[in-house]
Amino acid sequence: MSADAAAWEALRLSLWVSLWATLLAVPLALWVAWILARRDFRGKALLSAAVHLPLVLPPIVTGYLLLILFGRTAPLGRALDSIGITFAFHWSGAVLAAIIMGFPLMVRAMRLAIEAVDPKLEEAAATLGAPRWSVFGRVTLPLIAPGILAGAVMGFAKAMGEFGATITFVANIPGQTQTLPSAIWSALQIPGGEHQAVIMVLMACAVAMAAVLASESLARRVATRIAGA
Repeated sequence: MSADAAAWEALRLSLWVSLWATLLAVPLALWVAWILARRDFRGKALLSAAVHLPLVLPPIVTGYLLLILFGRTAPLGRALDSIGITFAFHWSGAVLAAIIMGFPLMVRAMRLAIEAVDPKLEEAAATLGAPRWSVFGRVTLPLIAPGILAGAVMGFAKAMGEFGATITFVANIPGQTQTLPSAIWSALQIPGGEHQAVIMVLMACAVAMAAVLASESLARRVATRIAGA
């Protein structure tokens, strides 16, 4: 595979992994953010600490823990492998690593958005006879939509830039698990590979800028719809 083809393949895989990681993480992040913002229970501080743990742990440690849990020789890894689900040294493992590393950023943005909504608005809707799911869908969700978008973009960006946990858990196999950050690192290990690394860095910057601009545009549209409602 030529250097240019390898760069485009790494970009394609990074986009694929980041998209799946974002789509899978957003619903769970929203649920956890809602629990942390609206519920008081024993162990809440422990849950919050566990959610934010990937932010303070070295990424390599997170990747190694994933390898211990989901490696093919681990009990859980063998059980999943027996039903056709493989994470270690597979692109799906890169998705899992990206979800875990970006999850705290998603939850934080969504939690702040939920906490900014006045509970009295939800209570007023509930007193009119609206069921809880309807209150959430018609009142809360439109108000927190910018926070959800912000969390999704941060999670996507984190997934695009994730390196330490990914390379530890799924290695750096060209065409299979080599994401854009891994490809940049590989290029920098080769004499004369700086030019190729710069091209891939520009690719990453372009994708990140496009994601931020798209998020800003969507957030403005949502805010306009809310203001006009």
